[in-house]
Amino acid sequence: MALPHVQLVFTGGTISMEVDQVVGAAVPVRSGEQILASAPGLDSFASFGINNFAKLPGPHMTPPLMSELADMVRHLLADDATSGVVITHGTDTLEETAYFLDLVHSSPKPVAFVGAMRNASELGWDGPPNLISAVRAVTDPSTRDLGVLVILNDVILAAAEATKTHTESVDTFQSPDFGPIGIVDKDRVMITRRPVRRTRIEPASTLPDVALVKMAAGMDGRMVRAAAATGAEGLVIEALGRGNVPPESVPAIREVLVAGLPVVVTSRCLRGRVLDTYGYPGGGHALREMGCVFAGSLPGQKARIRLMLALSAGGRDGVAAYFDGL
Repeated sequence: MALPHVQLVFTGGTISMEVDQVVGAAVPVRSGEQILASAPGLDSFASFGINNFAKLPGPHMTPPLMSELADMVRHLLADDATSGVVITHGTDTLEETAYFLDLVHSSPKPVAFVGAMRNASELGWDGPPNLISAVRAVTDPSTRDLGVLVILNDVILAAAEATKTHTESVDTFQSPDFGPIGIVDKDRVMITRRPVRRTRIEPASTLPDVALVKMAAGMDGRMVRAAAATGAEGLVIEALGRGNVPPESVPAIREVLVAGLPVVVTSRCLRGRVLDTYGYPGGGHALREMGCVFAGSLPGQKARIRLMLALSAGGRDGVAAYFDGL
């Protein structure tokens, strides 16, 4: 019986890094072929196509590159011989790229993002075992129609729910509100729940600029006005608590709304949804009445990705519809 065929896409990240003796720190240098050779036994699970997309550290990823990556993945999945796609990625922005692809992904075939928290020069390099887990997952029939997955430390997360919670720990990726959707165990892949809220957005070829502003005690509207003045076509506000802002910032938010910029509200809290619960000045109720769109439990960085795609697909007037139900 022929092994399933998996397309491996290498974009860089710590999984491709080792310490450069001249620089004195880790840099991305390993090719896909070298990473694959470091995972003994992987060829017992699948045959592979190797696609060296880039050697980028996570902070170098951009929305236009995400769009290019999505186009590559779409092309790879169109091949009937392909069972699934595994993408290596720097963990700093992995959740944003994975969410981008999840929103534009339409194939029933699984796509999994994988990374590493330790580089190849460190004891306990977690790249190879994470890669093996991801390959095992995308070749298992139970992962079809789940959308894009994030798989590290043998834990399977939905891309829409996964977020990096620790700067160094190997179990950094978590779903704070809903938990994993499964695990990769020694003898099988186990899916314990299936995400019920999935959205697909078909963007245009260009992505608008969206700014992200985080609120803190006593902040006024300077950062909001600066975002609008420097060309932002949309704004995400990472608000306090349930979705509230300091009253000093409200006039600026009202100004950008009147100017036609969509404003999406999220929370800086790790867990929970935003909601228009509070009616005091700066409270979520006033923001909703002004025309702000609420982003449910999405963190600011993911709400920014969703707003970019929503603006690209439907323009300013269609933004709210893409956040309904969150």
